Amino acid sequence: MKIKERIAKLRQLMETERIQAYLVPSTDPHQSEYPPEFWKRSQYISGFTGSAGDVAITMDQGGLWTDGRYFLQAESQLKGTGLDLFKMQTPDVPKLEEWLAEKLAGGGVLGVDPRVLSVEAFSDLKKALEDKGASVKTIDRNLVDEIWEQRPSPSDAPLEVLPVEITGQSTEQKLKCIREKMAKKDCSCHVLCSLDAIAWTFNMRGKDIDYNPVFISYALITTDKAILFIDPEKATESVRKHLDDLAEIRPYEEISDCLKLEAEKGAKFWIDPKATNKWLMLPLEGKAKVHKERSPVADLKSVKNDTELKGFSTCMATDGVAMVRFLKWLEESVPEGGVTEISAADKLESFRRQGEGFAGLSFPTIAGYAEHGAIIHYQATPETDVPLKPRGLLLVDSGAQYRTGTTDITRTVALGNPTAEQREMFTRVLKGHIGIATLKFPKGTSGRQLELAARKPLWDIGKNYNHGTGHGVGHYLNVHEGPMAISSREPGVPLQAGNVLSNEPGFYKTGEYGIRIENLVVVEKQEELSTEDLEFLSFDTITLCPIDTTLVATELLTDEEKEWLDDYHRQVCDRLSPLLDEEHRIWLECKSRPLRSFRSV
Repeated sequence: MKIKERIAKLRQLMETERIQAYLVPSTDPHQSEYPPEFWKRSQYISGFTGSAGDVAITMDQGGLWTDGRYFLQAESQLKGTGLDLFKMQTPDVPKLEEWLAEKLAGGGVLGVDPRVLSVEAFSDLKKALEDKGASVKTIDRNLVDEIWEQRPSPSDAPLEVLPVEITGQSTEQKLKCIREKMAKKDCSCHVLCSLDAIAWTFNMRGKDIDYNPVFISYALITTDKAILFIDPEKATESVRKHLDDLAEIRPYEEISDCLKLEAEKGAKFWIDPKATNKWLMLPLEGKAKVHKERSPVADLKSVKNDTELKGFSTCMATDGVAMVRFLKWLEESVPEGGVTEISAADKLESFRRQGEGFAGLSFPTIAGYAEHGAIIHYQATPETDVPLKPRGLLLVDSGAQYRTGTTDITRTVALGNPTAEQREMFTRVLKGHIGIATLKFPKGTSGRQLELAARKPLWDIGKNYNHGTGHGVGHYLNVHEGPMAISSREPGVPLQAGNVLSNEPGFYKTGEYGIRIENLVVVEKQEELSTEDLEFLSFDTITLCPIDTTLVATELLTDEEKEWLDDYHRQVCDRLSPLLDEEHRIWLECKSRPLRSFRSV
């Protein structure tokens, strides 16, 4: 079926349910950023393949809401579907709930699957509609599933147990920490819905979702027991042995009945309203005490221990070797012809696959040449794939999962002689990148307070970029991890020593080129400035890969910025050279030459 036919069939079901609108979020029952294929309902109904795109369908209209990363992509993919594009955080563009409230004002009914809306999202939506005299109806089946032909099946891949030599902390220790946090809130039950939180807690990984080594599950932690709700067929003997005396295994579907039972016992539940789906709340409403707050697992998981940080260091070197091999190959192969966006991405993956501990990519590689680089989260397809020519810019945003950590790196490469404009814009992005990398800030500072350092060099000339500057990164887990971020949209979560984040300012000129420079950084205590009264923090850059100096307009850099770039390249050479053969070592040394000769006297 074409998109219009799918929407027509959906509207027939809407009539049966006596609803005037239906909501299809891009999330799944676990609020996953990247759902498994069989839960990509918004993609099926709209044709939009970005990771963030909520769809609302009324009887005569429909729209998709997405953020600035996907504006250009969505404009292209929604053509001919009958769906309108609503650009989020753009002036005069209504929010999804505002649009629905206006459409349904005066008695209209919105249908939702309570499994795919968080407790908080459902509450906000319900209030917005009720303020206009409309209402929300929960439907215990997903209407998109009813019309989905040849729907993919769930993964049956077995689970993997991670040893404490990789995690740095046993499951028993983690459960003890969680229970201590629960006791402080006088809670006897904590419901875990986020897949990465469950994987972290139980020191297990899976293959149920591409790029994210997690497994479909729920978990319930009480004062004296833990229950893991999964497909029992995935629990190998090693998994059962690992969980022995720590957690009971029950079928995935039994979570609701178990919550009802605990509620009848008088339990007080800790629910994360942003991460827990509304369906799990239904058996508790009016029957149990509920404490709503961010899960303690989110904060515990975000602070990496020494073992995890050592793992990051190891996988950064492995990934850096793959990047050096790729960049050298790219430089030599593009002039010969035959290289395309897709073949370049495939080549980079082939180099990564040779690295020790490689467990897959951490997200689909973004290889955007020329005007495609201006599409922030561009994904090449056979229809859009273009050959790379020895001119223009190539933006490559990529990463991998290793058993010792997760990587995410962006490099913008000049495939020929860059223009003066391209060099200026690249250098301004680099100045912003260095601005973040060299920041020193008092403990208690949030990422939203730091972002100005990345944007100022662009703001100085009236330019900007339409995405956040940094996101948290998991340890052999999701490449996007909360609760902290470096973004104006971040809610104000203070950064802590041990957090791992990206540092990725950019600039995009629609129809011409895109620029982004991304490294991962670790928050650490800044010993020199810290006192007994006030502790300071700073960032340690851990990604290892040269930055294209042919794109640097050195006259725009201060001496301190030049010194940072020289020091960074020196560290890259020191770490990677022993791992490279002579040919690649010579290439790396050439690409990491210092900028001393450009410094002012």
